[in-house]
Amino acid sequence: MAGLMSRTASVVQAWYAKLLNRAEDPSVTLDYSYEKQREMLQNVKRGVADVVTAKKRLELQTQKLELEVEKLETQARQALAAGREDLARAALERKALVQQQLQSLDKQAADLEAQQEKLIASEKTLSAKVEAFRSEKEVIKAQYSAAEAQVRIGEAASGIGEQMADTGLAIERAREKTEQMQARAGAIEELTAAGTLEDFTAAPGSELDRELAQISASNQVDSELAKMKGELGQGEEKKEIEQ
Repeated sequence: MAGLMSRTASVVQAWYAKLLNRAEDPSVTLDYSYEKQREMLQNVKRGVADVVTAKKRLELQTQKLELEVEKLETQARQALAAGREDLARAALERKALVQQQLQSLDKQAADLEAQQEKLIASEKTLSAKVEAFRSEKEVIKAQYSAAEAQVRIGEAASGIGEQMADTGLAIERAREKTEQMQARAGAIEELTAAGTLEDFTAAPGSELDRELAQISASNQVDSELAKMKGELGQGEEKKEIEQ
């Protein structure tokens, strides 16, 4: 049972792959791949923009903390001048903490700078690859279109294409119907001439009437012919008498 199911699955997969292969349009596939690569490139560019934005925020925080360091140092000097060593110490301790934050921000800024450089390099590499793929896909699409047109022309010329096959069948059916109609017309003509079929397009009357009419017409012709002969004989006799 397991073997049968496996074979059935293999057959289904084979037919499915065949259908997909027939339905797949390389132009559509290439355009889709190109769009996906452009999306990746846009993601890289957004990554670069995000890093730059983060760097700007760090720069603003650094400037703010640097101002805080100057302020605390000034306060410490003022407190010491006023004889408040405790306040001066507190200000200097606060200054030390701010300087530590500045060092951390400097490290983060350096990391972001390195990340930005990597992203920019990746963007340039990916952009070059996307552009190369765009040029290549256009060439492949043009070659595929040309090959497809050549196949269609060849199929049309050889008659192996689906459309030409349908056309050939239509011509064959038309020939068969024409031959059948010609044979039928010949049979009807032969039967009509033999008297088996009555010609309803002829003059009205039965077959006997038509035969009698033919005899009457023949007698009339004989009568007229005899009359003409008599007139012709009388004319010749008259000429002899005058001579």
